[in-house]
Amino acid sequence: MAKINTVQEAVENIKDGMKIMTAGFLGVGAPLKIIDALAETGVKDLTLIQAVSAHPGETHDIGKLVANKQIKKFVGAHIGTCPEIQEQYKAGTLEVEFIPMGTVVECIRAGGAGLGAVVTPTGVGTVLEEGREKMVIDGKEYLVYPPIKADVAIIKGYKADKLGNIQYRGTTKGTNTIMALAADLVIAEVDEIVEAGEIAPDSVGTPGILVDIIVKGDSLEARGKYFEDLWIRTKKMK
Repeated sequence: MAKINTVQEAVENIKDGMKIMTAGFLGVGAPLKIIDALAETGVKDLTLIQAVSAHPGETHDIGKLVANKQIKKFVGAHIGTCPEIQEQYKAGTLEVEFIPMGTVVECIRAGGAGLGAVVTPTGVGTVLEEGREKMVIDGKEYLVYPPIKADVAIIKGYKADKLGNIQYRGTTKGTNTIMALAADLVIAEVDEIVEAGEIAPDSVGTPGILVDIIVKGDSLEARGKYFEDLWIRTKKMK
């Protein structure tokens, strides 16, 4: 059964040198409370796996971890929206492994499913070929990507019941569901925690057997206001 922890208790499970996964898209559908709490710790040398980087405006979301120099390697599709990652990458202080967005998601899915590789034509004929095995199947070239797993997955849901079953809503339906299968420890930040039985079985996106820790984050309304204010501030910066 999943434990209900405070944000501070949850981040105590993340140690130096771990591989962590987070979900979300430029902060939307991301576990912001846990990321903020992790940014206040001294944990360092983390490998961060996320399909996309952070919001292009003020330092936000995973950008806080990068700004604090807690990340030694970023694995994802791009860094163009996160000035902090760009600066450290150019300076040679942060390693980046570029994997196309759809491919990195499939690599995580393969890690959770116990598959041996993802074989895809995406990236053939580009710099992504460098250092990767190539296969020819029926006369067509493919690149071979290994599965991706992590020590900790930090996922974001809409609701959790006290057994750990997670319901998703809107953008939280993204990569959260597959990351829950591909990590040794799963921490779920949710808007609301309800009693067992209050989430209909056909609304469960991640079953409680996959979730180790539940954390209560901001309400749906509070998150909406947060992003409304963020977009306004970002426009004023331009």
